[in-house]
Amino acid sequence: MYESGENYLETILMLIQELGYVRSVDVARKLNVSRPSVSRAVGILKQDGYIAIADSGFIQMTPKGKTTAEKIYNKHQQLTGFLEYVSGVPHAQAEENACRIEHIIDEGVFEGILRFMKKSAKTDTKHPAKK
Repeated sequence: MYESGENYLETILMLIQELGYVRSVDVARKLNVSRPSVSRAVGILKQDGYIAIADSGFIQMTPKGKTTAEKIYNKHQQLTGFLEYVSGVPHAQAEENACRIEHIIDEGVFEGILRFMKKSAKTDTKHPAKK
């Protein structure tokens, strides 16, 4: 899956969690993109089995889509916490950079970051996992 597909899938998951439902217009607003762009992305995600479109027009995640989106979102959250902790940058800046990194980072490097964060959480009371 390409970065843009991952972004759409993650956004759909976040909107479902936030609103309880999601439509193409909601995705367009959240990502600040055109409705035709969303329509194209939704078509690809549907074709690849990540989402389904209800008769009502609402976007629903398939089990495959939900699992994939949750994995992407978890990586986003973990990288955001890591960047905040290690660099001391504000949350928004860490989140913006995590969003870019999450799509290109090797799994081995990501696992190393998780091990580092777990080890650090045991000894550092200011660690994001201890909040």
